[in-house]
Amino acid sequence: MFGFSLSSTEPDSIAHIIQVALAPAFLLSALATLLNVFSTRLGRISDKVDALSAEAAKATSAEAARLGRRLTFLRRRSFVLDLAVVLASLGGSLIGMAVLTLFVGALRDAATASILFACFGAALVCTVAAIGAFMAEILMAGHGIRDEVDHQKDKVPAQG
Repeated sequence: MFGFSLSSTEPDSIAHIIQVALAPAFLLSALATLLNVFSTRLGRISDKVDALSAEAAKATSAEAARLGRRLTFLRRRSFVLDLAVVLASLGGSLIGMAVLTLFVGALRDAATASILFACFGAALVCTVAAIGAFMAEILMAGHGIRDEVDHQKDKVPAQG
């Protein structure tokens, strides 16, 4: 499959296995960075929910309805981020399985190539889907900010 086997004790064949395993390791590192970003954004959403909830407790009925809509919007954003986290985590797990399969694949089992291809391919699909979910969440955040700005502009009397 990769032109080497563990039956030879040549350092070159072991070095080749490690070189081939490095590409998935870099992708795993990138996924860990993405998960850190997702976690930070989820924390910010949580802080906003806490602040809006405290604000809603002492708001008028009209203001409480607006805050309720904002809370619903933040709930949707958190759901999309949850999806991104699940997909990135699944992608990371599949990369780990792909690397493990790579090392086991050095035993030259014909089914190993199929498992490696499936794990790494699925990891790439999950990674792309996680990035797509993250993009959707960012777009939702921008939309929410624009709505809030519009609402605040409506409250300020026009000067002229």
